[in-house]
Amino acid sequence: MKLFLTRSLLLVTTLAALGALPLRAQILSKPTVSLELAKKIAAQAHAEAAKSKLTVVIAIIDDGGSLVYLERMDGTQLGSIVVAQEKATTALKFKRSSKVFEDMVAGGRNAVLSLPGVVAIEGGLPLVVDGAFIGAIGISGAKSAEDGVIAQAGLAALAKP
Repeated sequence: MKLFLTRSLLLVTTLAALGALPLRAQILSKPTVSLELAKKIAAQAHAEAAKSKLTVVIAIIDDGGSLVYLERMDGTQLGSIVVAQEKATTALKFKRSSKVFEDMVAGGRNAVLSLPGVVAIEGGLPLVVDGAFIGAIGISGAKSAEDGVIAQAGLAALAKP
């Protein structure tokens, strides 16, 4: 019994000492999309859509896939709300444009459609700053090529100070 108590005391003391270690080494600091940046990206995309007289849904997600900003332009079909978010998620998860998957399917590589979380339609682009994937943009509501152009316009906001 005495050996058990000694071991238990040693274990408790060790755990307490480990808990006293600074957590700084365990916390990551990484860039992500802020609400302010998301609005800036969306404004650029909105301007491109309006210039072409198109109505779309603009979805901006952060590096964890959480929705930061969503805008549905007047007259855009309701189904595009989810599609825009899923295009953004595809771009983030796979670190490439959702058009890559559309092109694969068009080329006969239908197995791509069995990948979990893939929307194989142009309009989703990852947001990359200094090599870090900070989120993604997804556009839905027009033809897929038009969605891609609008997403690219939103992406251009990253280059502006």
